[in-house]
Amino acid sequence: MINTPQQSIVDEAITSRRSIRAFLPKPVERSDIEALLAVAARAPSGSNTQPWKVKVVTGAALKTLSDEILKAYMDPAQASSHCEEYNYYPKQWVTPYIDRRRKVGWDLYALMGLTRDNKAGMQAQHGRNYTFFDAPVGLIFTVDRVMEQGSWLDYGMFLQNIMVAARGRGLDTCPQAAFTTFHSVIARVLQLPPNEQLVCGMALGYADTSKIENSLITERESVEGFTQFME
Repeated sequence: MINTPQQSIVDEAITSRRSIRAFLPKPVERSDIEALLAVAARAPSGSNTQPWKVKVVTGAALKTLSDEILKAYMDPAQASSHCEEYNYYPKQWVTPYIDRRRKVGWDLYALMGLTRDNKAGMQAQHGRNYTFFDAPVGLIFTVDRVMEQGSWLDYGMFLQNIMVAARGRGLDTCPQAAFTTFHSVIARVLQLPPNEQLVCGMALGYADTSKIENSLITERESVEGFTQFME
C-alpha cells in the first residue's frame, strides 16, 4: 500500500493529538477558532440533527468561569455538594479499563514528581483542569436534553474533529470530563438555558513544550488486541 501525501497529513494530525496539560499564553485568533469549528461541524450525525452547541470562553469570561469553579472545588463543603449529571465513567470498574486509567494517572504524577502520599499536590494538579491548564481558550460543550444516546455518539465525532482540525492548525487541546462535576456552576456563570446539558469542556491553545507533563504519551492497545477479523 502506498501512502499518499494527503493520507500522511491526516494520519499525522490524528496521531500527534495528545491531551496537553500546560499551554502558552499566546492568544488564538477568533478566525482560527471559527474555521476549526466549521470543519468539525462536518461530523456525521443521525439524520443531520447536528446536536452540538459550543460556548467559546476567553479573556475575562474565562477567568470568571475558572475562579468560580475553583472556589467550589477547593471548598470541601461546596465540593461535596456537586456531582456529575451523567456517568462518564463506569460505576463498577473492571480490568483492563481500571488498569489503563491507573497507569496514565500514575505515569503523569511520576513525571511531575508527585508521590501517592502527596494528596495536596495531586489535588492542585487536578484543579488545573478548571483553569483549562492556562489555555487562552476554553470550550464548553452542551447538548439539548431531549436528545438521546445516538446524539451523544455523534457528539464524540464532532469533538474528535475539533481536536484533529486543531492539530492541522498547529494548535493543541485537552478534552476534559472534569468539568461535568461542576455543571451547575458552569450553568450559572454562562447562563445556560435549562434545556442544555453539559457534555464536557476542552482547553484549546498552543502547547508549552517546556513543561514536563506535556511529554506524556499514553500507550495504545495493538490492533490485534481489540480487533477480530471474521471471514
